[in-house]
Amino acid sequence: MIQSEHLEHILFIDIETVSCFPDWASVPQRNQTLWARKAETLQRGLDTPVAIDQLYTDRAAIFAEFGRVVCISAGFLRAFGKKYQLRLKSFASHDEAQLLQEFGQIADQFMTRPIRNLCAHNGKEFDFPYLGRRFLVHGLPLPRALRVQGKKPWEIPFLDTMDLWRFGDHRTYVSLDLLADTLNIPSPKSDMTGADVGTVYWQDKDLNRIKRYCELDVVATAQIMLHFCGESIDLELDHADQLA
Repeated sequence: MIQSEHLEHILFIDIETVSCFPDWASVPQRNQTLWARKAETLQRGLDTPVAIDQLYTDRAAIFAEFGRVVCISAGFLRAFGKKYQLRLKSFASHDEAQLLQEFGQIADQFMTRPIRNLCAHNGKEFDFPYLGRRFLVHGLPLPRALRVQGKKPWEIPFLDTMDLWRFGDHRTYVSLDLLADTLNIPSPKSDMTGADVGTVYWQDKDLNRIKRYCELDVVATAQIMLHFCGESIDLELDHADQLA
């Protein structure tokens, strides 16, 4: 488990994603054909068949080939005596390339210092690979933390609160909300869930609401890591223009 002295060396992140197109009717023909092939695979795991257009609405956002990032929230801890401050910054934009570039700059600044880690809940299976793939889609240079090709496992600077909770049991999936509740940490979920992000983005057009939701997930992830280290989860929040 992580030692308390390393808590200030972690950049906690969360991402929110939506489908590339607002609805099935807006999807170009070639992309529809490719999604239809993907849907065949997805249908095998369902007890009841789901219409292909509904499956697109429900699932496209979680695949980097059919979705895109609309918000990244990031934060790091600073110790003040026995309490911690979480310095938070969010990148939310309709322009995915722009928000990726802005996040990449901040991540690179943070990761230049020795013994630095990137941490997310289920980050190894979702946030980190999704971000890397979307950087490549836009032809952008990968941030230092995402350049994992050719590295040994212990050289990859990824931390994952779900992975730590598994203790090697890779059959286990535990949501951030469930793990927070199990550890008696206040729920990160406000007036929406991950399933609502697409509707809030495409129909309500409320990017600020998505940003607030994303930030709450970062707070919960940091609190979980504090709990794992035996520290108080009582956090002071600092919303910053810059992370430094």
